Amino acid sequence: MSEVPRIGPGRPCFIAAEIGINHNGDLDLARRSIAAAKSAGADAVKFQNYRTEDFVRDRSLTYTYRSRGSEVTESQFELFKRCELGRDALIALARYCAELDIAFFTTPTGEDGIADAVAAGARVLKNGSDYLTHLPLIRAMAGTGLTTVLSTGMATLAEIDDAVRAFRSAGGHDLVLLHCVSAYPAPLASINLRKIPALAAAFDCPVGFSDHTAGVTAATAAAALGAVMVEKHFTLDRNLPGPDHWFSSDPGELATLVRAIRDAEAALGHSRLVRADADDSMRETARLSCAAGRELPAGHVIVPADVVFCRPGHGLPPKGLDWLAGRRLVRAVAAAHVFAPGDFA
Repeated sequence: MSEVPRIGPGRPCFIAAEIGINHNGDLDLARRSIAAAKSAGADAVKFQNYRTEDFVRDRSLTYTYRSRGSEVTESQFELFKRCELGRDALIALARYCAELDIAFFTTPTGEDGIADAVAAGARVLKNGSDYLTHLPLIRAMAGTGLTTVLSTGMATLAEIDDAVRAFRSAGGHDLVLLHCVSAYPAPLASINLRKIPALAAAFDCPVGFSDHTAGVTAATAAAALGAVMVEKHFTLDRNLPGPDHWFSSDPGELATLVRAIRDAEAALGHSRLVRADADDSMRETARLSCAAGRELPAGHVIVPADVVFCRPGHGLPPKGLDWLAGRRLVRAVAAAHVFAPGDFA
């Protein structure tokens, strides 16, 4: 089984492609989606291994969604039932992830689902925003000892606090919160990414971002603000039938997102207050030195009017004027000559 990189500060942002139910119940489509996510540079793929009966009991409930440019209304039970992934399917997909060296994890909706995820070798468990208030499930996740990711969409501060306390009271240690806005797609103005460091400070744990916005701007900004993980809905093709494809990232956009985050990480660098190594060559080219403003004879005593500041920058810097004033030249110098200590007695 592929090892999951540690998720937390000081490590590269952990980028997960949320395939979710975008496999449409087709394992071949699921495998092709995994391969595409790997090619795009994702660190992990996530699936949903729910039991429909865990959250839909009333079979008269319907769901209206956008698919292939049209509005579709259908039974929630039937929609979710056809996309269920049982234990055997999870194991097969996890093995395929291991072959491709991409991490595999899931969102279970009950203790049976947790057991299936563990049997498949998942090293991370995800609790979705809709299940944040399901404290018994969170305690069961904590009991596995696995890294657990809690998504905070739709949550109040009190609800997040309840969930974190439930996880920790059950012996859980490796916790990641995901800042999330559960609109599809979420407007950029609704995201409030400054909540990422605020959540990290409030709950003393790493915080990532579950990105439901269009494009890659929010995810990149989240990484710059310290998000240790970014999760993005992913599809092979936005024109596939189903409720989530139209707002998901396709392979090209996911690759752009990965590059943008990695570029942002490179640009963030470190916080040490030292000169950049890349500046070295420009210091001599672009900085200023104390130079002769005109031709000066040997024996001349320098006064400030004799000195100009110009390139190149390998000589005395402008603050050296105080040292130069009153010194006697031991040799004649031409105009624009960069003064050096050897020019003086």
